[in-house]
Amino acid sequence: MNLIRLLAIAFAAVLLAGCGAMNVVADGADSNLMLKGYDPVAYFTDGRPVRGRPDIKAEHQGVTYRFATEDHRRLFTSNTAKYVPQYGGFCANGMVYAIPLGGEPEIFKIADGRLFVFGGARSRLYFEMDQERNLRLADQYWESEVRDSNWRLQSFFRIWINRVPHYKTNKELAEEYARRSK
Repeated sequence: MNLIRLLAIAFAAVLLAGCGAMNVVADGADSNLMLKGYDPVAYFTDGRPVRGRPDIKAEHQGVTYRFATEDHRRLFTSNTAKYVPQYGGFCANGMVYAIPLGGEPEIFKIADGRLFVFGGARSRLYFEMDQERNLRLADQYWESEVRDSNWRLQSFFRIWINRVPHYKTNKELAEEYARRSK
């Protein structure tokens, strides 16, 4: 087998290893752990991220969620739609541009009764500059092209090949934030 063919196969294997649009990590026995093990219910009940316990968990749509208490696990399993993070746990601000990246569970926001995570504090600030518009765009892109995609291919496509018409760089977002903050 020639080197180019071997490299192409290796590249495809790396891309396909993360099929599906869910921001998950592996930790111990949990190979598809959502929110890096933070308790999704605690965002609503405690107003902050709380680490879940590896021995209190539930599976939902192929991913594992951990909980700080049995009560939180019961709340989650009785109403999963209320507690799952939006956009597969990827950064909500990235989803405005159809780019499923980032998503740090320590940086979050509850809006319209839904949990959103962000890749950083600045991403959250930029999202909040026009939250209504950004929610509409992020919801649209999640439903129309990201939810059932391979997140690595989707990110590559939207970053390097075909950016959305309203795409803004971090520099442009920072400048807009500075103008609005005066």
